[in-house]
Amino acid sequence: MTVVILPFPAQEALASDLGVLLEPHGFDARVGRLDWRRFPDGESLVAIDEAVDGADVVVVASLRDPDALALALRYAAATAREFGARSVGLVAPYLAYMRQDGRFHPGEAITAPLFAGFLEDSFDWLATVDPHLHRIPTLNAVFHMPTRCVAAAPAVAEWVRTTVPDAVLIGPDGESEQWVADIARRAALPYQVLSKQRRGDRDVNVSLPDPDLIRNRTPVIVDDIISTGQTVVEALRHLSRSGLRPAICVTIHAVFAAGAHENLIAAGATRIVSTDTIAHPSNAIPVAPLLAAAAVELLRGASKDPPNR
Repeated sequence: MTVVILPFPAQEALASDLGVLLEPHGFDARVGRLDWRRFPDGESLVAIDEAVDGADVVVVASLRDPDALALALRYAAATAREFGARSVGLVAPYLAYMRQDGRFHPGEAITAPLFAGFLEDSFDWLATVDPHLHRIPTLNAVFHMPTRCVAAAPAVAEWVRTTVPDAVLIGPDGESEQWVADIARRAALPYQVLSKQRRGDRDVNVSLPDPDLIRNRTPVIVDDIISTGQTVVEALRHLSRSGLRPAICVTIHAVFAAGAHENLIAAGATRIVSTDTIAHPSNAIPVAPLLAAAAVELLRGASKDPPNR
């Protein structure tokens, strides 16, 4: 089976790794060209590799800025089909728009199913890493096309276990417990979860942990997404006031809104580490092996049941 991987510029390294990992599974995989630039008025110009006739195309795009990427994604997929692509799948290491799964104030759009439908108009399948789901139980609740959601916990646990063997994992709030508990179990390390009271997007109070349980260990704060970073900043400050060792921060998705990374360093983080679901200098934990395994299943499914478009 011929597979052409078309990465958006920030995902070129990840796409190259995916190509290498697909080959042992019987795929003739190569990375093709996908150029994307924006005119001064904000319009997107997309150009792709024309040699995709009869191939299964995999577009690789992390949706860190989904509004900017959305139309470019559609243009890339439609152009691949125009050039004869047999199927077009999407590897989105970071998947946006899953948090708004209900109408919390009058008149609000429920964007999770709307965005899912938008992607389904262009793609035959989707693979992603740890989407930020709230009340949506699985991606199948909003997507009708085949999807695979892979967990970064094994990769994060391995990094912590080998890099910080004396770690104690810290969850900055109750929502993080599912991630922290799983990673701690896999790494055979202790963990604690702090409680949080949020008064606004940048106004968060975090409770003190029990310092005696972790005083001789290196705190590793783990969260699935760091966006504004305010919850983690408060956790860093509380750990510092407790007289504990300087902490390391680990996140799956390095969203890092303006100033967030710098604020974490200013609050005392000795190191900030992320997976490469979103391209950032903090990337140290690769997710390509996880996504390649998911892509293998989805590509084989597309081979058995070619999409009707």
